[in-house]
Amino acid sequence: MEKVYIFKSERLGFRNWSKDDLTTFAEMNADPEVMEHFPKVLTRGETEEYIQRLQKHFEEKGYSYFATEILATGELIGFIGLAYQDYKTDFNPSTDIGWRLKKSAWGKGYATEGAKRCLAFAFNDLKLDRVISTCTVNNAKSEHVMKKIGMTKMGEFNHPKLKDYPESERCMWYEIKRK
Repeated sequence: MEKVYIFKSERLGFRNWSKDDLTTFAEMNADPEVMEHFPKVLTRGETEEYIQRLQKHFEEKGYSYFATEILATGELIGFIGLAYQDYKTDFNPSTDIGWRLKKSAWGKGYATEGAKRCLAFAFNDLKLDRVISTCTVNNAKSEHVMKKIGMTKMGEFNHPKLKDYPESERCMWYEIKRK
């Protein structure tokens, strides 16, 4: 059966989540290396709840952190996409661009390629004026992607949703505006 993607980049397909994604995504979210810059690894149940939240977000907004696959193989490699954020900071409400990929997909340019395509979707299709991105202050790989897709560092902040996790609370935020 032909997969239905919301959009594609050169090598990647972006779609809404399905229950069939649970096993692969749960394995990824249980990997301590993948989750290094998050407060903790996720259980299968927590991953299932997260998928449900992403599906609901897609239904409400028309976008989410999309399930992202390699077009040539159909392999789910994680997510790259957009999410509306309204936690209390100086830069919210906003739409965030983010990514989380399994280790086998690291170092191949997928995050940059996918993020560039998601920015095009955000600006051209959704008509957003700006997109932000955040990561912990020691997440050099994500910060590198933010720079490669043309974002500008705007500052640092203590993430209000991470106050119970002091090692992850200090974050940086980047921004890009529609041209």
